Amino acid sequence: MMPEAGMFAPDDLLSLAQSIFPPHVVVELAYPWEGAFDLTPSELACLPGAVDKRLGEFAAGRRAARAAMLQLGHAPQPILHKTDRSPKWPQGLAGSISHTDEVCIAVLGHASDYVSLGLDIEEDRDLPEDVLREVCTPSELAWLSVMDADLRGRYATLIFSAKECAYKLQYPLSGQMLGFETFEITLDPQTGQFEATFTQDVGPFQEREHFSGRFAFGSNLVMTGLALAPKLPND
Repeated sequence: MMPEAGMFAPDDLLSLAQSIFPPHVVVELAYPWEGAFDLTPSELACLPGAVDKRLGEFAAGRRAARAAMLQLGHAPQPILHKTDRSPKWPQGLAGSISHTDEVCIAVLGHASDYVSLGLDIEEDRDLPEDVLREVCTPSELAWLSVMDADLRGRYATLIFSAKECAYKLQYPLSGQMLGFETFEITLDPQTGQFEATFTQDVGPFQEREHFSGRFAFGSNLVMTGLALAPKLPND
């Protein structure tokens, strides 16, 4: 179903998403309600028997990613699944896709600039209390407990989004499934910055190593973004 006119204005959404990434990471969007008319046969084969809603979300992600390829000067290519169902990005590119029911956003960069990108978007609403207790560590719960009551659920959703974003960033490099307890999130509401710190060793990442990212609220959404540059020889 098409959302209300203006609810997810493209220029506002693109500006919001671009604000949480460096300028040379490109951002594009598409809408799941546009359908799956432009999936290639190889992409359709990734989701045999999928319902229309899932196909629409999948197609919107691929449509946005192909538009981002054009921005980077690459010919648009199919984006298939790996065996673990994560996107298989074309050689030389790093990317991330996230969606809600109404909108899908893809971010893309050159692999020479970024070894991995992470994007997560969520609806800007309070995280249910039972989910909050599952997602948050004791220190995160302590931080939330001193916030104004009318902001607590919103920032709990932000913590959830930041953990999802960090998971997406690390997964192409570690190949490991992680629980919410693997990351501890610290937020700076004044600057729109966050850190996701590992609470244990994971693949190439060490306990206490952290990712630094940005977040933004707008258009009834919460967005979190991370961009991981290659390590320099002396790092």
